[in-house]
Amino acid sequence: MSSLTPLWTILVSLLASVLILLSNKRPNVRETWTFLAAFIKFGLVLSMLPIITEGKVIECSLIQIAPSFDLALRVDTLGMLFALVASSLWIATSFYSVGYMRSLKYKHQTLYFSSFAVCLAATMGIAFSANLFTFFIFYELLTLATYPLVVHNRNEEARKAGRKYLAYTLTAGQFLLVGILWCHFLLPGADFVAGGFLNNHVHGASAILLFLCFLLGFGVKAGLMPFHGWLPDAMVAPTPVSALLHAVAVVKAGVFGILRVTGYVFGPDLLFHSGAGVILMSAAIITILVASLRAMGETKLKRRLAYSTVSQLSYILLGASLFSPFAFLGAVFHVAGHAFMKITLFFSAGAIYAKTHKDTIPELRGLGKEMPITMMAFTLGAIGMAGIPLLPGFLSKLNIALGSIATGQVFIVVVLVLSGLLNIAYFFPIVRDAFFESPEEEKPRSDGWKITWIPLAITGVMALLIGTFPNVFFSFFQLAQMTAFNVFGGY
Repeated sequence: MSSLTPLWTILVSLLASVLILLSNKRPNVRETWTFLAAFIKFGLVLSMLPIITEGKVIECSLIQIAPSFDLALRVDTLGMLFALVASSLWIATSFYSVGYMRSLKYKHQTLYFSSFAVCLAATMGIAFSANLFTFFIFYELLTLATYPLVVHNRNEEARKAGRKYLAYTLTAGQFLLVGILWCHFLLPGADFVAGGFLNNHVHGASAILLFLCFLLGFGVKAGLMPFHGWLPDAMVAPTPVSALLHAVAVVKAGVFGILRVTGYVFGPDLLFHSGAGVILMSAAIITILVASLRAMGETKLKRRLAYSTVSQLSYILLGASLFSPFAFLGAVFHVAGHAFMKITLFFSAGAIYAKTHKDTIPELRGLGKEMPITMMAFTLGAIGMAGIPLLPGFLSKLNIALGSIATGQVFIVVVLVLSGLLNIAYFFPIVRDAFFESPEEEKPRSDGWKITWIPLAITGVMALLIGTFPNVFFSFFQLAQMTAFNVFGGY
């Protein structure tokens, strides 16, 4: 069906960005625009959910830039899942940001909230892009809008991280552009099609080279090794920005792009017969294991969480590479499950810093007695990442494991088990020391942190609910099932 609702989900936060800038000298008004836009965006996305779960799609044609280069929007099950994740977590992040930024007295808060709004507009555009050209426009807009957030502190460390971020992501964008132009040459004006639109249009070495263009283009933001270097360095940004990078927008845009390419550009058949799937699988396995080992060596809490993200994102890539509907289902569901778990972990890290100014892991000993809600939420996120039942990580990994068994690639189960043990190795000592060890030397306390525990408690509970009742509220599991069903032509 045709509707302007997808367009409004983009425009509402762009309009809010302007209003936020105009409210520079009135912080309460500025933040009111943020909340208003976040709730309206979420309401618009939610209004489309019943239509999508009925098996329909929503389309919106915008403008033709050049022959066969159309800006067009299309809402399907995969895009709806991503949009629900981003729009719901923007609300939580907005509340968290107000408490965090005010308690630590950050400067340049107007630009912060305005850039955040533009990021969410770009994310909606990515989720609802009907074709590669539209996707590329919003994908690059997201890169530019995120830069002011990465360099928010305006010190040399932040500027260095910002330069590195742009160098990685803009270079990757050029590879992505080559891939898009190549696809345009092969099949001008093609929209995303479940099962892929490139079948019988590219073969052999050409298919491999084309896939590598997309893998380089999306793999940088997806944190795929060895293109992940910008991500840990970007942790110099305020914690809400780290939460945005890891759970809502940037890295999720990268893995979402790979899901689009594997499921809607190449398709499982071409991915299998060309050998491109083996390349993706190998890169994902290496990233899962090596990033987990790197996480164990980090003493800064946010950097350990960053390497955890690098590892966890590659579960999505692994599921997309296995030519199995179960594995693809697990990959898509992990987009949502990982988002709620990881944002809870980053919110917890930020709440700890806002109250105690502690940011290294040895300093967290005994903190469970002082900040029980925060550390309980952190524990939920940690055990979810390890794949413990009743949390989303278990459902994701279970379906990826079922897919690997169904396709005769049982060694993937070994990788998943080993990765889970590594997650336990780098997360559980933090939890143990927080609850069962004596605290480190006391540091000055801040009372302005209190509002930050409410969003992390909500996202922690949501992670538990999604893992226990995977279709609660947002039908994430149903959307993942429908996506896998469409990509694989029924199963």
